[in-house]
Amino acid sequence: MTPGEISGLLAAFPSTPLGHFPTPIDAMPRLGEKLGLDLFAKRDDATGLAFGGNKIRQLEFYFGNVLEQKADTVLITGAVQSNYVRSAAAAAAKLGLRCHVQLEDRVPLYDESYINSGNVLLNKLLGAIVHTYPAGEDEEGADARLHEIAEEERKQGYNPHVIPLGPGNPPIGALGYVKCALELAEQLDDLNSFDGFVVPSGSGMTHGGLLVGLRALGIDKPVYGICVRRNADVQAERIADHCTNIEQLMGLPPSVTAEDVNAVDAVLAPGYGQLNDATFAAVVMAARSEGLMLDTVYSGRAMAGLVYLAQESVIAKGSKVLFLHTGGTPALFAYSEVLHDRLAAEMAVE
Repeated sequence: MTPGEISGLLAAFPSTPLGHFPTPIDAMPRLGEKLGLDLFAKRDDATGLAFGGNKIRQLEFYFGNVLEQKADTVLITGAVQSNYVRSAAAAAAKLGLRCHVQLEDRVPLYDESYINSGNVLLNKLLGAIVHTYPAGEDEEGADARLHEIAEEERKQGYNPHVIPLGPGNPPIGALGYVKCALELAEQLDDLNSFDGFVVPSGSGMTHGGLLVGLRALGIDKPVYGICVRRNADVQAERIADHCTNIEQLMGLPPSVTAEDVNAVDAVLAPGYGQLNDATFAAVVMAARSEGLMLDTVYSGRAMAGLVYLAQESVIAKGSKVLFLHTGGTPALFAYSEVLHDRLAAEMAVE
């Protein structure tokens, strides 16, 4: 399909501007040299609103629905240090809406910085009403609790809108990354000159939306989704379902096959939000070679996955690669105690 045709399909969905677009594409020569790649970064950490990140693209479509339905209150759920939650709280503040955020206990980390700094601090600064949810792997239960809170709000005379977490809901947020594929096509003379794309793969909206957008444009190069929460088999099934649902939602002809879904879990252990050696090394390498700040949960793990793919020659030496920097940098401060310990240990070895 042509970019104009895809753009026309996207125009049928309500959206509201929240971020700074297009985000830049930066060459990463020093980091690329270390990996043996011709490396570029799509800087979606620079989307602007409240420290930016990939969620801003997704929320433009969700908040389009919020405004169309004349809601006055938004509810969203995520991990304690969720970038999505923080971004939704910021969007609500920008649009003059009330916001309830629910923080799920996904990560076994309970030090002072994790509990009170980073995105948690920002949620409070943004005026969000904070709730907690004791389970970390219960998407249906977390969504159900949001709807219970929404019903309580409705009884008080508010008009609430729930932004859902679970995969059984329409993939509205993924439209932001179909649109991102169009943005890439406008910024670059030849998207097909890239040999591959690397993204974090968590909820799957970024991974699935970008994959659908690229395939709809006729770009057949691999999109590697680096698993940040689930193993590769489970994540691949989730992404495949998302892609089917995105295509159906937009009325696109099917273009994504099972072979198109690349989920990589080589750097996932010990699990979501838990800093491992590979991710720490990737965060440090990006900082010291390019001045590029990556977070320890999403973008840093995605970079660790790219390092793995290059070292294992899954991505061949000399390949031209686009890394999608999804932001999340406030979480660096939430992991400050963990990072200080790691950095001190590194200095002691040196």
